[in-house]
Amino acid sequence: MRVIIVRHGEPNYEKDCLTERGIEQAKAAAKRLQEEGIREIYSSPMGRARQTAAETASLLGMKDVKILDFMHEVPWGKEGGSMFAEGHPWNIADEMVRQGWDLNRTDWPSHPYFIENKVTKAVRDIAPQTDAWLATLGYRREGLYYRCERETDEQYTVALFCHGGSSTAMLAQILNLPFPYLCATLHLYFTGIATLRFDRNPGSICIPSMELMGDDKHVLERNK
Repeated sequence: MRVIIVRHGEPNYEKDCLTERGIEQAKAAAKRLQEEGIREIYSSPMGRARQTAAETASLLGMKDVKILDFMHEVPWGKEGGSMFAEGHPWNIADEMVRQGWDLNRTDWPSHPYFIENKVTKAVRDIAPQTDAWLATLGYRREGLYYRCERETDEQYTVALFCHGGSSTAMLAQILNLPFPYLCATLHLYFTGIATLRFDRNPGSICIPSMELMGDDKHVLERNK
């Protein structure tokens, strides 16, 4: 099975929809994805992700976009108080690098920038729900890895349209990597694409291969 994760197009955050440029980005992403053999499309419940997903669904002639409620954008910041960079996890990760903090440490939730940050709970919440979703696709978590429980080895591709934060949290869980590490190393531009490939052989146990990370070549203004 292949899982394609796509960030939404350029948004109007206040209205939770795409800008005109975001719509063009979503159309470009749809053309980029049309030959990927996508069988199912999933989306965050938020408008900007659903609007991006709709462009691919329309091009592929697919009417059913399934909603994953847990993949809405993650919040950050401290309830009732201030913190470094307003709790923005990508800025925090960069600062941790400047300070020489090891981003591979698994105790990152206890770091002063994360211990009271709302994003920490959000990342923790996404982890088990990610595994529950993958189980519905035929891949059940066993310890650190995934057991293929599908009945056949037919290749199967799904696409998920969501957000920078929730996609980073999902990838951190699937790949067993600390969330701040991925914040520092993976920056998905608008309609940026990440692709994972799971072993399709029934009964196998695996960690997925990273076919692609951060592909945004279809977004012309990004590459000028």
